[in-house]
Amino acid sequence: MTEPIQPPDEETVDGVPVLAAEVRALEPAAPRRQLPAVQAAAVAATGFAVGAATVVAISRRASSRSAGRSVRGRRKRGATVETLTVLGSRSFLVDVHLLGRPE
Repeated sequence: MTEPIQPPDEETVDGVPVLAAEVRALEPAAPRRQLPAVQAAAVAATGFAVGAATVVAISRRASSRSAGRSVRGRRKRGATVETLTVLGSRSFLVDVHLLGRPE
């Protein structure tokens, strides 16, 4: 028979901060420079990939819906279809800006 696992003993911490002997200022990291053309190409490629993925997703959904409609026509008479009412709709415009640092 195995012995139950005992939790480790608790450690008491006094919470006193340790001060460095020497104080020095932190220097900001050197900014990474990218060419505007590289950034524009990356944004264009990303936008194209997202657009292509959206077209594929919508076309697959439309094709699966059209395939499902032929099956739906074969329902028994007297079967009811539950309809949902739209209570509200929200539309958001997303505006993306590429900002650069002044030189």
